[in-house]
Order: sequence, then structure tokens, then C-alpha cells
Amino acid sequence: MQLKLPATTVAAIKCGPVPSLRDWRKLPNGKLSRGERVCRFIEEYLVVPEGELVGKPIKLLPFQEAFILSTYDNPAGTARAYLSIARKNSKTATIACLLLAHIVGPEAYQNSRIMSGARSRKQAAEVYNYASKMCMMSPRLSKLVRIVPSAKMIIGLAMNVEYQASSAEAKSAHGGSPILAILDEVGQIKGPTDDFVEAIVTSQGAYGDKAMVFAISTQAATDGDLFSCWLDDAESSKAPRIVSHLYSAPADCDVLDEEAWRAANPALGFFKSLTAVRDDAERASRQPTEEASFRWLHLNQRIDASAPMVAPSIWKACGAPVVKSFDGLPVFAGMDLSEVNDLTALVLVAPVKGVWHVKPTFWLPGENIRQKSKADRVPYDIWHEQGFLEAAPGVTVDYEYVAKYTYDLVQTLDIRRIAFDDWNWRHFKPWLKKAGFKDEQIEGDDALFQPFRQGFKTMSPALRELDSKLLNQKLAHGEHPVMNMCMTNATVTRDAAGNRKPDKLKSRGRIDGAVALTMAIAAGGTYEDVENTTSVYATRGFIEL
Repeated sequence: MQLKLPATTVAAIKCGPVPSLRDWRKLPNGKLSRGERVCRFIEEYLVVPEGELVGKPIKLLPFQEAFILSTYDNPAGTARAYLSIARKNSKTATIACLLLAHIVGPEAYQNSRIMSGARSRKQAAEVYNYASKMCMMSPRLSKLVRIVPSAKMIIGLAMNVEYQASSAEAKSAHGGSPILAILDEVGQIKGPTDDFVEAIVTSQGAYGDKAMVFAISTQAATDGDLFSCWLDDAESSKAPRIVSHLYSAPADCDVLDEEAWRAANPALGFFKSLTAVRDDAERASRQPTEEASFRWLHLNQRIDASAPMVAPSIWKACGAPVVKSFDGLPVFAGMDLSEVNDLTALVLVAPVKGVWHVKPTFWLPGENIRQKSKADRVPYDIWHEQGFLEAAPGVTVDYEYVAKYTYDLVQTLDIRRIAFDDWNWRHFKPWLKKAGFKDEQIEGDDALFQPFRQGFKTMSPALRELDSKLLNQKLAHGEHPVMNMCMTNATVTRDAAGNRKPDKLKSRGRIDGAVALTMAIAAGGTYEDVENTTSVYATRGFIEL
């Protein structure tokens, strides 16, 4: 007899074969496939170690069966297996079951090593604690293992299999060659690379085709983070030795859509409380500040749980192409001057038939751009090769270089105003004069360059202006990758009155482009005032003390 997978499970399987679930529970051991033997071991030997069902035998849910069978019965063999689900869907229990199948179960391999890795000691300890409790609560398993609490280690006695929990905090990934590595919450890693994960994965060479990597986690915050890169590669490449099961709600779903909840939570109603999700969804629908967290934790969507400056879906909706040239258009700019070895941004905006088009320029020092890419975990070097990022000569972004570039732009375009953060103005000002700018262009109420303070009173109305453009799709940014990165990274902080400003300290990475765009749009308000006779910036100016 064949059992059908639930529709949500079939839809979630992005890569690898879709398993056909036989009623393996009624088959003799000799008739079972490799994956079915793992399932039988779990249900016959393991019990729930904690919670309401403590002491009860493990009963695999369809999504767990699908993942196990897809992984172990893959005709091509499996090198990597990814499972991404929302929080509280029994990820730790699933990891513990798979570990024990390799320590004392049908997947045990003579004298092998197994490793589970997590970002923190606490998270690593949770996997070990869950698996060790399972062993201690089973009269049969307790005789087959030796548990070493001080080292977070479990030894399978029959095949001399050694398992140890490791964490990035402990820097314990080096040494030995694990036949199986299970990475817990890899979605928390920021950027496309990670030294801890790389050390684990590259240490498996001794086992050849037998080595396996499992990554079981909620989704990462952005497309550029490590787990997102892995999931996207699995889906696009259709590599036969990669199994990828992703449970995520549709990007544009309503937070109150219960079908969306089920798409991301295959254990909803079993391990995860439907009532708790409903309560959280209703709160998120009433309080927009809670929505990002709900979408990440309960809908398993790629979104930063902190307060984003702009919701990713809203920014993406404004990704229309930008006109090739700003010739003949009124142009406004925002400039965010960095320290000399960091990202510097100059963002131009111009209205085209009621839509503000965005043209950013970004600079990094050219001499160390590859090292900077590795340090920030961002492909600056690739963006430079693609023409999206300027590499200033030398080891710094000299203000002389930026001043000359800006002067040349002013000679060719109708730039009406350049708003700038005055943090490093005293260093930049002499180079503007040397580049050819006149005193009246640099200082004064009607000067081309206008200081723009970064406090709440000035930035909050500027952010409201930017929000209005984005929500009404009156902005086109052309999906510039460096600008996308800045907008994705940017978060905001609020004062007691609810005013907002970008928060560089709490943001995920570089946000210079987001700050420069905000100032440019605010500067453009002066043009809209001439056209429409109303603008807060025309009457109040930029500086708020």
C-alpha cells in the first residue's frame, strides 16, 4: 500500500526525489529500504525526552519521513541535506533522532566521528542534551552508549562511534574528520561564508562519498546569507546529491492566513500550538512592529526580525529599471562620507514622469577590496568587476578623489542640491575648493551643498518622505546590488515620541547607501515644493538643532 504525502509537504520539496511513502511499519526488516530502516529505528527505540509527551515513543510526522526517505533513499546518494522550517517544529528532536541513528542505529559506521555544530554553546548543548536524554530514557539504548557530559559527547559502544557537540563560540570545529556533520540554526549566519562551517565541511574528506552534511534551520534574513545561498543553489542547480526541503509561507501572504501558517509549519497542531500562532498573528496584524518577527519565526520567510528601515517586499516592488541618463532632469543628491577605508556613497535622484529614479555611486579602496569582501562577507570584488562599485586607487577612499568626481558631475548634470552628513565635513570642504567649487556653492543658505543632521527631528520626516515614495511606488531603483544590500541591512531606532532614524550600530552591515538615499529624497522635496507649493523642507530647511 502506498501513502500519499500531504500537499504542503510535496510543495515544500525543492530538490531531490519526492519519496513515495510505503506503509513500511507493516513490512519486515528485510524488506525495508535504507531510509525506512532509519525511520523504524527512530520509532522503535526512541522516546520523547521532555514536554507533554515525555516517555512516549517517537511518532514521525509526514514531513520528517519525507526528509529521511529523500535523504537516505536518494539513488544518487546524498552529500548534503537541507531542512528549513519555522520555529518550534521539532528541529532539535529531528536532529537528535538522526544523530542517534548514526551513533547506535542502522547508520552507525565503524570507528567514525559525528559532529553537530551550532552558533552558541547553549544551542550546541541543547542538541546534545536532547539526544542524551533519549538514550538515558531507553533501557535498550542506555546499554549501548557511554555519555560524557563534561565533553558534550556520546559514544556508541557497538561500533565505537564518537559524537560531540561543537559551537562557533568554542572554536571547536577543527580536528578529526566527521562522517556526519549536522549544522543547527545555520540560518543565523550573516553573509555568504563562515569560518566555523567551512572548517567542519572541509574536514570530511576522509570518508569520500559516505560523508554527509545536514543543515536544519529556519531561513536566513537575506538572500546573501549562507543558508539562503545553499537553498537557492540547491533549487537552481537541481544537483542530484543535494536534498532540500523548504517550508515557507508565500512572500506576499497575509499574517492572518492560516494556510500560510501551515505551509511553513508542518508540525502545526502537533508539536506547535495553533492557538499560540493565532495569538501571535493577531498581535502582528495590530502592531506593524511585530510583523517582521512573526514572518521570520512563524512563516519562515527571509526577513530580519529587527525593525527594518524598509520592508523587503516594499523595496522590491520599486525595482523598476532606471533611465539611462539624467541629462536635462533636475537632480538632487545625498552624500554619506565614510571613514577613508569604508564604503562611501553618493546617491542621485531625479523625477521622471512622477517617479523618482535612483542612481547611486559607491566607493571602496581598491587595493584591499578582496580582503574587505572577506571581512564583511559581501562580494565587493564581484560588484566592482560588474561595474556596480568604484574602487578608489590606493588603500583609502581619498576625499580629493570624491570631490573631483562630484565636481565633474555638477558640470554635466543639473544638480540642484547635495545633502550631506556633516560628520567629516571639515576634512572634505578643502578638497571641494581644490576641485573647483566656489565658496557660495559650498556654504550659505542657497549653497549647492547643504548639511543634513542625522538626528531624530531631521531624519524622521525624511524617512516619512521616503516611505511615501516607496509605498506609492513613486521610486525606481533598478535593483542595484550595493543599494539593495544597504537597504536590506538598514534598521531604524525610535525615540520616546516615535520619531525614527537609521541605526548604524544595530544594522546588519553597511547602510551608507540607505542614508544617502534618504537625504537625497529629502533634498528633492524642495523641487516638489516649487511644483506643488508644499514641502516641509522648503520652509523648515534641513538643520534641526
